[in-house]
Amino acid sequence: MKATLRNILIFFLIILFILALWYFRSIVVYILVAGVLSIMGRPLVDLFRKIRIRNLVFPQALAALLTLLIIWGLILLFFGIFIPLISKQVSFLSTIDSSKVIQLIEQPLAKFENLMRTLNKDLANEQSIRDFLADKVSDILNVDVIQRFINSSIGVLGNLLIAAFSISFITFFFLKDQHLFFESILMWVPDKYVANVSRALYSIKNLLTRYFIGIIIQSTCIMILITTGMTIAGIEFQQAVVMGLIVGILNVIPYVGPWLGFFIVTVMGIASHINQDFSTVVVPLISYMVIVVAITQLIDNVVFQPVIFSNSVRAHPLEIFVVILAAGFAAGIPGMIFGIPGYTVIRVFAREFFYGFKAVQKITSGLPVATEAEMNKESAETASVTRQKRKTTRKSSRQKTGTGTAATVASKP
Repeated sequence: MKATLRNILIFFLIILFILALWYFRSIVVYILVAGVLSIMGRPLVDLFRKIRIRNLVFPQALAALLTLLIIWGLILLFFGIFIPLISKQVSFLSTIDSSKVIQLIEQPLAKFENLMRTLNKDLANEQSIRDFLADKVSDILNVDVIQRFINSSIGVLGNLLIAAFSISFITFFFLKDQHLFFESILMWVPDKYVANVSRALYSIKNLLTRYFIGIIIQSTCIMILITTGMTIAGIEFQQAVVMGLIVGILNVIPYVGPWLGFFIVTVMGIASHINQDFSTVVVPLISYMVIVVAITQLIDNVVFQPVIFSNSVRAHPLEIFVVILAAGFAAGIPGMIFGIPGYTVIRVFAREFFYGFKAVQKITSGLPVATEAEMNKESAETASVTRQKRKTTRKSSRQKTGTGTAATVASKP
């Protein structure tokens, strides 16, 4: 009976904890983003700490501050370079009449649609390709949509400033004290599970560090390839850079992102050549753009993705595909983006606590096992720091209790 009540109480406490996380989800997101930034900035902090000027060493706080300034400097440099280019392209696209874009490709679309209706009679009552593309192109080139987007961006600017300050503040202390992020998790863990959770956190940190750095490298390489290819295809360099940026960012969305990026840059390419002949200029341009995107995707699928997804998180490509598919059905595009990191966390904790199951052994067989030396260097150190703090807290509380008891006894006549 007591065990049943205990299990029910634990269940309701878990539900309450999940609800609290959901209610304070903004703060949770700030902490997680700060954790990711601190993990990515840790090598830079260590580099600053190795610099010696005579007998002086960089203080930990100064190294953390310089690292944080470099991170924000790179972010501001990124926006400083690309925001003017994007603004120029948005201003240009807002002046284009979407009906002219459809008129430009209306004849080849009509021929293609007639062919498809001839092959499949069931398409007779479906929406025409022309109407479908007209709606999509109109959405992309719609001035009202662009203005609403800008207005909404200005509206959330205040929230972004609060988020930036909060994330910066938390990241600084995570960088200053490399054990703080782990300790904030381990303080909720019972003593007998501290070693297991420490090993799990160490593995998760290494796997996700390689994953996020790999994603940044992948997006950067995609952007460079698209920019170079589009410039060779005849697109102006500034517009090619914006196209590369769009495809590089959307490429973060597995499987769906590249095709969405290709559709957007194709519309941009057609819109920028709207006053030129369709058959002699636009068709060859579209063909070159298709070739550029196809070659880029081939390189991405053959070189980048196996290195990033398979090697960084140590999972089979089919396993990754199923996880992304399930995450997409469950949570849409955000699920597809964060499905792999979330699955990595689940796999690592499953290996630590449920390794007796054959299914867990199978899906975690490729995960690296931290050696004793590595654990002694970082994870075990974090665990010992946590235990030491708990012992100090208990000792202090006992001393206070003893002092209070002695004072009570002494006060009695």
